[in-house]
Amino acid sequence: MFRFKFQAGVALCLVLSSAAIAQPTNAGREFIEAVRIGNGGAMLKLISENPKGIVNTRGWDGQTPLVLAIAAHNRDFTGFLLNNEADPNLAGAKGEMPIVAAGRNGFDDAIGWLLGLGAKVDATNRAGETALIVAVQGHHVDAVTVLLAAGADPDRADAVAGYSARDYAKRDSRARDLLKLIEAKKPKPAK
Repeated sequence: MFRFKFQAGVALCLVLSSAAIAQPTNAGREFIEAVRIGNGGAMLKLISENPKGIVNTRGWDGQTPLVLAIAAHNRDFTGFLLNNEADPNLAGAKGEMPIVAAGRNGFDDAIGWLLGLGAKVDATNRAGETALIVAVQGHHVDAVTVLLAAGADPDRADAVAGYSARDYAKRDSRARDLLKLIEAKKPKPAK
C-alpha cells in the first residue's frame, strides 16, 4: 500500500512538474525569438496567453527579452517589456545587465526608464563594466550625461583592465568632451 502511494505521488509530481515546465519553456523560447526577430504580434499573443513572468524568461543562451530589445535599440519593445514588468536588474547572457546594454549602445532613453524603475546605476556585467564605463568607451555623450546625473561612479574600476570610466576617458584622446563631464564630478574622498 505504501509503495503504491509513494509511486503514485512521484508520478503525480512528475506529471505536474513536466506540465508546468513544458509550457513556459516553449512559450518563453517563442517569446525570446519574437523579440529577437522583432515580431511584435507574436510578443503580444504570447504575453496575453502567458501573462505571468514570460517577460523575464531566459533563453538557452541566458539571454533575456529586455537585454535583447535594448541591444537592438528598439524603443517600442523596450518600453513594452518595461511596461509589462520586465525586471530592470535581470542580467542577460554573459551577465549583461540591462543598464550596461543601454550604456553600450548609447540608448539614453532606456537608461532613464531603467533607472526610473529601480535599475542599479553602477550594476556591472561579468567583466565588472558599468554602464558608464561602456558608454565612455562608445563615446556616447548623452548616455554619460544621464548616468552621471543619476550618480554613476566614474571611479569604479572594471575587473578586466582595472580601469574606471575616468581612466578610459583620460586614455582616449577622442574622449575629451567625456572627460570634461567626468571631471566635473569630483572623485569620492578615499576612506
